[in-house]
Amino acid sequence: MTNFAPYDEPVWGSDVMVDVLRGLGLKYVALNPGSSFRGLHDSLVNYGGDEITMLECPHEKIAMGLAHGYAKATGEPMAVIMHDLVGLLHGAMGVYYAYIDRCPVLVLGGSGPADHARRRPNIDWIHSANVQGEAVRAYTKWDHEPRSLPSVPTVLARAHRIAVEEPRGPVYVALDAGLQEERVTEPVPLTDLARLAAPPSALAPEPTALRALAERLCDARRPVMVLGYPGRDPASFDVLVALAEEVGVGAVETHWRLNFPNRHELNVTGSQALEDGDCVLFVDVKDMGKATQRLDSTTRAITSRLAAGTTVLDLGFNDVGISSWSEDYAELVPTDLQVTADTAVALPLLLAECRRILAGEPAGRRVEREQWRERLRSLHESTWDGWRAAAAKEAASSPVAPSRLAAEVWEVVRDHDWVLTAGTAAGWALKSWDFDRPHRHPGRQLGTATQIGMSLGVALAHKGTGRLVVDLQPDGDLMFDPGALWVASRYELPLLVVMFNNRAYYNDWAHQERLARQRGTPLERASIGMAIDTPAPDFATIARGFGWWAQGPVTDPDLVQAAVREAADHVLRSSGPALVDVVCQPE
Repeated sequence: MTNFAPYDEPVWGSDVMVDVLRGLGLKYVALNPGSSFRGLHDSLVNYGGDEITMLECPHEKIAMGLAHGYAKATGEPMAVIMHDLVGLLHGAMGVYYAYIDRCPVLVLGGSGPADHARRRPNIDWIHSANVQGEAVRAYTKWDHEPRSLPSVPTVLARAHRIAVEEPRGPVYVALDAGLQEERVTEPVPLTDLARLAAPPSALAPEPTALRALAERLCDARRPVMVLGYPGRDPASFDVLVALAEEVGVGAVETHWRLNFPNRHELNVTGSQALEDGDCVLFVDVKDMGKATQRLDSTTRAITSRLAAGTTVLDLGFNDVGISSWSEDYAELVPTDLQVTADTAVALPLLLAECRRILAGEPAGRRVEREQWRERLRSLHESTWDGWRAAAAKEAASSPVAPSRLAAEVWEVVRDHDWVLTAGTAAGWALKSWDFDRPHRHPGRQLGTATQIGMSLGVALAHKGTGRLVVDLQPDGDLMFDPGALWVASRYELPLLVVMFNNRAYYNDWAHQERLARQRGTPLERASIGMAIDTPAPDFATIARGFGWWAQGPVTDPDLVQAAVREAADHVLRSSGPALVDVVCQPE
């Protein structure tokens, strides 16, 4: 480590804070600069040298998205620093999305000074709040503000362990500007920091309950499992495959994480397996409704896909960490047996229990089990045949159909060790690419204005690995945060962005079209307030302005592959970012 300060031991309070952050093993800190943490900023840059890499971002939400994507791809938290109350409010949406996506982020904020006598006139007052963490308390796992330098190590250590303890999430710690700029008069011991920060053991299942769950799963004639977040532990990917193959269980993905290989013959996502099943096992699922319900988007009418009498089993965190503010848990679904546990621990134990049961199974039952496996294989193949037929039907469309976009990009990336960041081109990447290993995809994006920031974090996580990191980037999402492109260029992130550019906020446009048909209002007016056109943004020119290699717009489907291949070659050759703007049909 290079120390650029004229001293080797901590002199200022912010030096102590940097020693704690280094002791917690943080590799990166993302921020948009602010005066409320000027002391911490100076200590990170000079006293801390380059041990914690600083990533400057043009907006706090981008900094949060970067940390969110990094945590999804690595399982490790990074720090984000926000300026006082105003920076925190800028980044609040990013904090919320990390919270509902169970991603650990150590969010730090400059505050105050709390001592009124040390505040600058006006500016320190209008940027301060009484108990600053209250602004994000409803969607963080924990928040605090240490009131003395000796309390900084214990507060930050507790925050770190809470963030990484499952179910994971962001935490917020406000660091008073006065404490940062206070001289150290007595040494602050850090000898027990590792012991303070170490998270407790994972939540294990109650053995009798897990045994009962295994018995019910093995007793089912047509079992199906719905997969939510187990893929946060990469080892679960292979365990779930073994469970599916040995017990004969169909796998239905929610795509919150990559849990199961999409081309595996027992992956029945998109099929009628749930309707055919007599038992459904939810595996680390927060929202049990979305995967198992049909929705009429016009009338909001909901019907269940599960047949009457279906046995419902659940393995996951259930109400552990549930919020009384955010309703991301969705509606309760009646269950026959719930086992509360971390699936990283519970799935290997469940597989072992099932193997014990299957070892004593009679021959007739094994024949029945194989018949259900064959039915699942048939469902998988017919579903994929349907997707291929739908893609072929629109392959010649211009602008480019989303299915053709995904297919042309796949022809390029399949030759490399690749990673898909967040978006999936309206699901078509999941219907055509080969997601064969857990690192291929950290999980889907959340709402609009989340994808480009998360993609930066995923690219950062894979920087230096030689992998080709691909972002199928919606235009509406990038319109929120075009400044994020500067971050990728500034820090030479190996990111290939292929624009999924339908020149509209089309998800909402489709809602307006539904209501127009229902209400008899003019369908041609549904585009008002929805189109991203007249003028159409030139994303390639925007990217070049931030130092990217870029080309487009491409409207001819026959030219997409060559453009993407040239961009991919640039990324792999230079380890810097490239963008291809492809104009697409709405999905």
